[in-house]
Amino acid sequence: MAERLSAGGLSPVHQSVLRTLAEWGPHARRDLAAQMDVPPADVSRVIGDLLAQGLVQDMVVNIGGRHEVVTLTPTGTAALTTMQDDMQSVQDVLLASLTKGERTQLHYLLRRVCATAARVGAVRSASS
Repeated sequence: MAERLSAGGLSPVHQSVLRTLAEWGPHARRDLAAQMDVPPADVSRVIGDLLAQGLVQDMVVNIGGRHEVVTLTPTGTAALTTMQDDMQSVQDVLLASLTKGERTQLHYLLRRVCATAARVGAVRSASS
């Protein structure tokens, strides 16, 4: 799946920024980084890439201080939909041999593994 994204010039972080903006609406850059739990420098780099491709736009808002607010463009919404459809088709091919019950079980197990990884990462970050 990552290979398919990178072939389109996007990383999973690019897709995550687009998805977050689609789901939660316009965000200030630093709020977007906090929402995604990604370093602000990485989010700024990704936003720069997305701006260059016309997938997002930013504007300066002076409410309680100066903020650069990022929002999806119609082109960005279309690109996100295309990426999600492509990822769904890849997933369908990869999981074709599994029954619906097996897919549900795999999803449950992967969620547990990811939750454990997040807890371990939080503990390591706190102890550093």
